[in-house]
Amino acid sequence: MYSKIEENYLKAVYKIAEKHGTPVSTNQIAKEVDTSAASVTDMMKRLSEKGALTYERYRGVTLTDEGYKHTRKIIRKHRIWEVFMVEKLKYSDKDELKTLLKQLNYIKSDDIVDRLDDYLGYPKANPEGLSIPDKDGEYEHRSQFTISDMDEGEEGLLVGIEDLSPSFFQFLDKLGLKLGSKIKVTERFDFDESLKISVEGREAHVVSARVANSLLMKKAPK
Repeated sequence: MYSKIEENYLKAVYKIAEKHGTPVSTNQIAKEVDTSAASVTDMMKRLSEKGALTYERYRGVTLTDEGYKHTRKIIRKHRIWEVFMVEKLKYSDKDELKTLLKQLNYIKSDDIVDRLDDYLGYPKANPEGLSIPDKDGEYEHRSQFTISDMDEGEEGLLVGIEDLSPSFFQFLDKLGLKLGSKIKVTERFDFDESLKISVEGREAHVVSARVANSLLMKKAPK
């Protein structure tokens, strides 16, 4: 029903809406897929005619129910493969990972994706902290923020990692940090914007602003 190029645009709209809400502007889409705004406009008109989204000039783009349903299926496959490639096969180079994921996305078998989901323990999010829809298209909405956005005394759960380099993962291991860890900001330092944090209530560590901006959080349950 949709070509691979059309699906790439649908994924771009979905991803932007997930992070920034709707409607999505053509300039945002152009930046995401690395093309011109004019090319985006032509594609949005085509996808609108197919019923995948609504497009209003000067206002933006919103996926329809049909568009969301189809795109969540694509997103599910993409993000489950992404978890497998990063966590099990230890791929960390973003460009290499992007190229390989494009090839894997041509695999159409839903059974393989379901089996991979089971093998991985039904992950709720990809390494960037973006939600993975389940096989019924349901997903957990994740309002994300970085540790840098947290106040002293505030707690959160680590749900995503921006820096996928092996050296950064090694650094996180030394701090005992992993996805799902509960982190509390115990002190902020205005001089260099570094933070003192505790992990799971244990000994506090000082982390740089660079580290704090690479860790994506959600609010900890009460």
